[in-house]
Amino acid sequence: MAVNYGCKSYPFADAINAADEGIQDNLIHIRIQQRNGRKTLTTVQGISDSFDKKRIVKACKKEFACNGTIVEHPEYGEVIQFQGDQRNNICQFLTKIGIAKQDQLKIHDLDKHSSNLRSKFSNSKKRSE
Repeated sequence: MAVNYGCKSYPFADAINAADEGIQDNLIHIRIQQRNGRKTLTTVQGISDSFDKKRIVKACKKEFACNGTIVEHPEYGEVIQFQGDQRNNICQFLTKIGIAKQDQLKIHDLDKHSSNLRSKFSNSKKRSE
């Protein structure tokens, strides 16, 4: 599946040729982390080392109009981070270019405790106004 992102050649061709079918075996975990206020980070963990993560980040940054980087995590290895809530965009992108199938993507939400606190805070703030 050749998708052109303004490059002369398909940027992930070398990784797909290296893999058996071009699709990895493991799950890819996509998480969202609350930073401060309304700011969030989307993290992608579990992409196989056979894929060039720098190229993936570069293509995603251009496609989603957000900033992104690769961070070395002591437990999870190389983790990709994007600014904002990019969970759905990342899922669509990874399936579109053939890195993973839909059933290999695991999307994690914010934990219920923090979302309950946030909703209680916003309700109490509305009452005081």
